[in-house]
Amino acid sequence: MQTNNITQELNVGDRFPLTIKRIGINGEGIGFFKHVIVFVPKAVPEDVIVCEVTDVHPRFLNGRIHKLRKASPFRNPDTPKLADEVGGLEFAHINYKDQLHFKSNILRESLDKYKPYASDKYMIRPTVGSVQQEKYRNKAQFPIQEIDGEIRCGLYKTGTQELVDLTEMPTQMDLTMTAMRKIVEMVKELGIPVFNPEQKSGILSMIVIRESVEFNKLQITFITRSPKFIKEHQLIERIQKEIPEVSSISQNINKEDQGAVWGDETKLLWGDEYLQEDINGYVFNFSPRAFLQLNSLQTDKLYDLVNTALEPSPRDVLLDAYCGVGTIGITMADKVKHIYGIEIIPEAIEDAKENAKLNDVDNADYYVGSVDKVYPELLKDDIKVNSIIVDPPRTGLDPNLIATLNRNPVEKLVYVSCNPSTLAKDLVGLTDKYRVVYLQPVDMFPQTPHVETIVKMVKR
Repeated sequence: MQTNNITQELNVGDRFPLTIKRIGINGEGIGFFKHVIVFVPKAVPEDVIVCEVTDVHPRFLNGRIHKLRKASPFRNPDTPKLADEVGGLEFAHINYKDQLHFKSNILRESLDKYKPYASDKYMIRPTVGSVQQEKYRNKAQFPIQEIDGEIRCGLYKTGTQELVDLTEMPTQMDLTMTAMRKIVEMVKELGIPVFNPEQKSGILSMIVIRESVEFNKLQITFITRSPKFIKEHQLIERIQKEIPEVSSISQNINKEDQGAVWGDETKLLWGDEYLQEDINGYVFNFSPRAFLQLNSLQTDKLYDLVNTALEPSPRDVLLDAYCGVGTIGITMADKVKHIYGIEIIPEAIEDAKENAKLNDVDNADYYVGSVDKVYPELLKDDIKVNSIIVDPPRTGLDPNLIATLNRNPVEKLVYVSCNPSTLAKDLVGLTDKYRVVYLQPVDMFPQTPHVETIVKMVKR
């Protein structure tokens, strides 16, 4: 087969001219060398490059830009230097209006790959741009490590565990970055033992900061490798004095050096149990581990578009699946008859119940558990849902839930997706019983290839 012959002839380090034709679903540039597909990070459609092979596979090649011969008109001439060093800036080399266009293309690419029923006829609306394209992220998880006797705190180099010490980050809010640098200085001056990856020693491994845009407050969580947190009292005293915006300080204990960022135990060390944020005129409490969209200003717009897609009415009984702390459902509570929220994280459900009280919502019930198990139980209890919002994690919907949704089709189904690939795959299973009315991409993460998509579906 020709593809195998060509890839067998090539080695890592080989170079060849390449014109980039399109964007892949992970944001990389795609070109073709003698009919073999080549993936090139940081390359843009219409770039003409000299490509250097970085990896050879039987059916495709990975490469990098050795030389840019002719720059694409879509290229941003003011790409920040950090874009080549850390993650979260994978699209910073593309003009913003073109980022929006390519995000729609990524969605189309995913649909073309999985081919749900009649997907070639789906209406994909233009991507809704973000109010802010920089300094929009309200949360950051900063690893902190001792390396060669120096303390570094920042983000990892793309695709590695090499920590880059950061004083700025174009997508991160200013207050968050200022607070992080001040805390790192305090940690150094107090001599708090920081994680050393070579020696597997030290206590403090990560600083997590969440910022409330509406109330100008910060929630700090220190992730430690043991329950013992040396000099925590001195650190808290200094934070109170030197960073007055901090309203909450917690400790999360995670003894594992690899895997999940968060451990199971979180305890409040000082201040408020929750950070508050305003979404579309509703106030919400967030505990340290609770999910909140990273782009606060764009969240208002996202929820408006979900509301438009659902068209809630006073007779609707709404299932808010993967409800988190109840945000989407609560913003619609006054428009529907009743809401049932389901979420697997117990703390999030406690937050949801508090948030319902906080916003005088008395027509909502919340359940802890996986949606694919709890929803069938509600159906057995003769709860008749006629509209559903699903907002799953990146892994998409559980196959058992798709089966339940098909066995018990509802009038209106709105899917809020953060991953075009799993969305396209899930639509293959859902389009037997549901018709796709439109897909609305929304840019929640400028400078990255990530795109949020709202899918309006109705029962066939």
